[in-house]
Amino acid sequence: MLPDLATRTASEVRRRRTFAIISHPDAGKTTLTEKLLLFSGAIQIAGSVKARKASRHATSDWMEIEKQRGISVASSVMQMEYRGSVINLLDTPGHQDFSEDTYRVLTAVDAALMVIDAANGVEPQTRRLLQVCRARGTPILTFVNKMDREVKAPLDLFDEIERELGMGVVPFTWPVGMGKVFGGVLDLRRDQMRVFAPGEQRAGGDEEVIEGLHNPVLAARFGMNYEQAEGEVQLVREAAPAFDEAAFLAGRQTPMFFGSAINNFGVQEVLDALVDLAPPPGPKPALQRTVQPVEEKFAGVVFKIQANMDPAHRDRIAFVRVAAGHFERGMRLKVARNGKELRPNTVVSFLSQRRELLEEAFAGDIIGIPNHGVLQLGDTLTEGEALQFTGLPFFAPEMFRSVEVADPLRTKQLRAGLTQLGEEGAIQVFRPVAGGVLLLGAVGQLQFEVVAHRLEHEYSCKARITPARYNVARWVTCDTGEGAAADERELKRFIDGNSHRVALDAVDAPCVLLEYAGELRAMQENWPKIRFHALREHAGLVFQKQLEG
Repeated sequence: MLPDLATRTASEVRRRRTFAIISHPDAGKTTLTEKLLLFSGAIQIAGSVKARKASRHATSDWMEIEKQRGISVASSVMQMEYRGSVINLLDTPGHQDFSEDTYRVLTAVDAALMVIDAANGVEPQTRRLLQVCRARGTPILTFVNKMDREVKAPLDLFDEIERELGMGVVPFTWPVGMGKVFGGVLDLRRDQMRVFAPGEQRAGGDEEVIEGLHNPVLAARFGMNYEQAEGEVQLVREAAPAFDEAAFLAGRQTPMFFGSAINNFGVQEVLDALVDLAPPPGPKPALQRTVQPVEEKFAGVVFKIQANMDPAHRDRIAFVRVAAGHFERGMRLKVARNGKELRPNTVVSFLSQRRELLEEAFAGDIIGIPNHGVLQLGDTLTEGEALQFTGLPFFAPEMFRSVEVADPLRTKQLRAGLTQLGEEGAIQVFRPVAGGVLLLGAVGQLQFEVVAHRLEHEYSCKARITPARYNVARWVTCDTGEGAAADERELKRFIDGNSHRVALDAVDAPCVLLEYAGELRAMQENWPKIRFHALREHAGLVFQKQLEG
């Protein structure tokens, strides 16, 4: 690498901030995503997530079913520049039925922004997502949303977040009043108050600011609400630890901000904090070694595949997190899994479904490579080195359905659609070894509804999805202790002996399907050399207990 390019790569990596927005459904995550884009200057007018009858929808919700229901069912990627930093923002589905997609996205980010509904506090999906972040040591910023409504008391929210999430909370802003008397927030770092003005739909940066947290103007103007907030701030400052950057970067402490995303209030502080506090790309572990972001050679990992982002072209985009080096359009890349060579010339960057041709990218960036089944979730791309990044999870499904085509003449479309949706990870598709109808596996019912909708509207194929008898799935491998050949023979013997309940998934990994948990226990006793896995990782079948918890 030329010295000037090495210097530029290091400089560009330092500018990158790559983070995901996570929350329980309806906490306001997609609205906040929209407003972050607005404040960064990436868009000029925010679409309304709630106004389904209007022509505008949230920029990050592009799929037809998302526009109809007002929910996010697929992760969206957006890149923007703000204050000299390049921000890669990933908006994830909040609904627990799509948690697998969210878990995989969390492997591609360096920080997370957690959105909490101030009326509901910490909700179940928030806890689950936080566990994944904590297992990975991901730094977390917290935004308490909807302060313009009647909500829980700020001190109660502070205590609940600290107690439920098991991490130190350091308020950077504090609310004055709530609901109809929400006056704004005290900015504890800048020693000033930002006054709330509802109904703003454009990024202004012209909100009223009153300097000095003890300015007598505050008491005169906001009365009891200010006096209560001042007392709460004093209590919190005595109880909460000072902000510790090392604890934050290790995922043990979270800065907390209050605001109202729908009214553009509190968004600026969060955006500034992401630039100031979130870390640039760091080292990424592979099976072979730890990869540094400023290395000479390019390396990246496919963490998401999305079909039909452009319905007119029936495309498939592989989302690649650049882990190291400098990417240039047209460079030769190798798929580590099978040694196949790619030379992508139409690589794109994203603003949700809007995309632009990309000439170059650096560690931390998310790039999109159009492909037709060549790339799979978890694939590593390099300039030749055999690397395999770890940690991309596939969880055993908990619900199963049989799927058949309503019109036999559309069988080809059904198989093509299910193949592509299975490659996405939107649903798990299983082909029974002994033949028969295809099986779908999912974490939640909504996944089946989305798949049926997408098969009909994206692949012109109406499917009959009916209940299947299975309730338990485990991927199977073998460890005889006698070498690879003996392992293969024993695994084949197991599959042959249980062919009526073994199926192959999208990457032909064998999976045993059972009706009851008791059957699994009996099978484990009868086949002691077979290993049963509740989690499949792309790089072989690796059990990652920290993600299972």
